[in-house]
Amino acid sequence: MNPSRYQHITDHQLLENFYSEHDNQWLGILLQRYTLLLLGVCMKYLRDEELAKDSVQQIFLKIIMELQKYKVEYFKSWIYMVAKNYCLMQLRDKPGNNFVEINEKLSAYDEVMDKNKLIETEKTYELMAVALNELNPEQQQCVTLFYLEKNSYQEISEKTGFTLMQIKSHIQNGKRNLRILIEKKLKQ
Repeated sequence: MNPSRYQHITDHQLLENFYSEHDNQWLGILLQRYTLLLLGVCMKYLRDEELAKDSVQQIFLKIIMELQKYKVEYFKSWIYMVAKNYCLMQLRDKPGNNFVEINEKLSAYDEVMDKNKLIETEKTYELMAVALNELNPEQQQCVTLFYLEKNSYQEISEKTGFTLMQIKSHIQNGKRNLRILIEKKLKQ
């Protein structure tokens, strides 16, 4: 499976595919999206690049095992917590570390990564995927090709047969309509 082929699929949809098909390839696509986030979390806590890279691999294994046991609703916030807890355990078990002091220093950063904000962001992404499906076909196609698949106007023209002016119009209108649809859904 080519992960870039599945950019338009939400985290929630990938998880549902994984749960229904029991196919680890769906999970692989999902984990690849968050490799840099996990590496960043591990670097912040462990402050050692090699240890952080090894930890990401261990966290991947832990995530795979945990997802076999139960369903996760908000994947991004959940893996952040898994990574944080894994790193804190590594620090606690390391000889010579004052775990209480380390934990206190890091708690200020964790306020920025407030769980509610992560959940809200995740809901917005899910709403965006739903709203994208509600656009007219031309807008949906152009917005997907431009923003999600990173095609140029010329590449979109070659794939769709639209003129450059039509593409620009579909993207502008699609973007505006997406914003309106998302705002309506957030108020519901």
